[in-house]
Amino acid sequence: MSVFGDIKTGLEQAIDYEKGKLKAKTITLTIQPVDSFTSEEIKKIRHDTGMTQVLFAKFVGVSVKTVEAWEAGRNHPDGAACRILAMTQNDPSFPVKSGIVSTTSS
Repeated sequence: MSVFGDIKTGLEQAIDYEKGKLKAKTITLTIQPVDSFTSEEIKKIRHDTGMTQVLFAKFVGVSVKTVEAWEAGRNHPDGAACRILAMTQNDPSFPVKSGIVSTTSS
């Protein structure tokens, strides 16, 4: 179908929807709450990936001091860092599978 045909079809569907002739499709998404992590859990997640604090900090996108503070319990991750930690906890190979971390053999 041409671009014009696609636009025409879309407009016809919009008109039919407005007239009540067509029911709109809906998708409901549920977002899970952000997990929180203890210092021990963060250290275990890092160890499970086989990364040092320096590499783990680069992976998560934070400073080494931040990772040190998380693991010492002086500070706690939030937001996107917690999402990354949760994905990595669920699958320790996530950093490599996602393409964020690459491995080379020597």
